Amino acid sequence: MKGASAQRAKRVMGVGIMMTAAAIYGEEICTDTSEDVRDSCRQQARADFYLESAKCENIMDAEARRACKQEARAARMEQLEDCDDQFEARKDLCEVLGADAYDPGIDPSDFVAGVDNPYFPLTPGTTYVYEQHDDEGVEHQELTVTHDTRVILGVTCIQVHDVVALNGVVIEDTLDWYAQDARGNVWYFGEIAMNFDDGWLTDVDGSWIGGVHRAKPGIIMQADAQTGNVYRQEFDLGNAEDVAGVLSLIESVDVPYAHFDGCMLTEDYTPIEPDAREHKFYASGIGQVLTINLQTGARLELIDIR
Repeated sequence: MKGASAQRAKRVMGVGIMMTAAAIYGEEICTDTSEDVRDSCRQQARADFYLESAKCENIMDAEARRACKQEARAARMEQLEDCDDQFEARKDLCEVLGADAYDPGIDPSDFVAGVDNPYFPLTPGTTYVYEQHDDEGVEHQELTVTHDTRVILGVTCIQVHDVVALNGVVIEDTLDWYAQDARGNVWYFGEIAMNFDDGWLTDVDGSWIGGVHRAKPGIIMQADAQTGNVYRQEFDLGNAEDVAGVLSLIESVDVPYAHFDGCMLTEDYTPIEPDAREHKFYASGIGQVLTINLQTGARLELIDIR
């Protein structure tokens, strides 16, 4: 790691950092990782193409078969372009976080019971209600801090149940797990995300659990957030790679629930979808109060706490 980048990464993680092989020998572990993921992505695009092409072969109508293959070729090209875009996004992130491997040391003895970080408090029995109005209709989200827990990597995590409905029909049903360390950092240990289409469970894309298939926890909220900090919120390569950066600590926000001053503003993004970025606003003592989709301008606003 180099100078300011190294210091920034240490501040960002909020945990003890040992001298690594990357720092000692000048290895570019982060960049090497990005290249490996890009190569895997390219191979997957080719594998998907051959599978789709095989399905096309079993269409008896010649014109429909040709159209099917053209669609498969177009999809392959789009996937390959996505692979390159994701690589560039990961490489840019390496410039911010440094060359070292991402391997946070999780010691269960470093964690405390409960989560009381002022920007991310989790009080069991509390439900946060959000709504977004856009061209698709009304998106209604209820995020409930449950009394349930789950032990992940030896750490007892609070379970949060997050349900999203579009025009009254559930489209996402997610369980998330969080725990707070002794310094006040809130760690994100995993999620099971069930995605629905017209009432049918379609996939669990984005699901991950710390320690399973080498997925690693990240920090969802820092103990001492400072403008300019950038940190990984989750780390499951090719599946879940959310990152956040702190932009401001003095924002004012108006949402249906209330007016808030002194809010934290973060920009959240993922190399998996380089163009998808959000601004999130957090009020002290409350938590997240507003999310703005920077592509569409849609606002997900806090409307109630019960």
